[in-house]
Amino acid sequence: MSHLVAPSLLSANFLNLEGDIKMLNRSDADWFHLDVMDGLFVPNISFGFAIIEQIREATTKILDVHLMIVEPTRYLERFKKAGADIISIHMEACKNPLEALKTIKSLQAKAGVVINPGTPVSVLSEVIREVDLVLLMSVNPGFGGQSFIPGTIPKIIELKQMIKSLQLNVMIEVDGGINLQNSFELVHSGVDILVAGNTIFASADPCQTIQQLKSIH
Repeated sequence: MSHLVAPSLLSANFLNLEGDIKMLNRSDADWFHLDVMDGLFVPNISFGFAIIEQIREATTKILDVHLMIVEPTRYLERFKKAGADIISIHMEACKNPLEALKTIKSLQAKAGVVINPGTPVSVLSEVIREVDLVLLMSVNPGFGGQSFIPGTIPKIIELKQMIKSLQLNVMIEVDGGINLQNSFELVHSGVDILVAGNTIFASADPCQTIQQLKSIH
């Protein structure tokens, strides 16, 4: 299967969100990546249920909701109800990540787990069998427009080996500083989903940029 591209709406123009969603609907983008931040787990606040509900009404594409919030278990049902197809939680933000992941699956959503750049891949061994995808942060979470952390590449390779050795069907997603220059190495390291924000939305032709990210092989 070829890799997927998930534009991060954190970089969209919120004064023209409808226009950006229509553009993404026309484009080759596979998923919409939605970053939810609470100002506690990360030093920034983004958007919540009302925005996700409106995005859900405006697209038939997969909504990939990345929760950068403390104790996300409190809100899992509400995010599913708002329209999330995939709900990803941070290992670092959960008292009981395994329980949270089982709850996500019980809501009939796909379950994702996320680790920050400073968190080793080894922590995933306790939850890897419960997830549909693992999101590796390639920047420190909280703000768009940061530079890709090169140390992410060995983590991708290590994670790919872990998934293969356990014979699991788990996708690898990477988010942070992804552009047309580093995406080739990412795809060849084993990444299944490229999340890109500024690279797409700051482009003179976002649809073409998405197409270029998709055509890397």
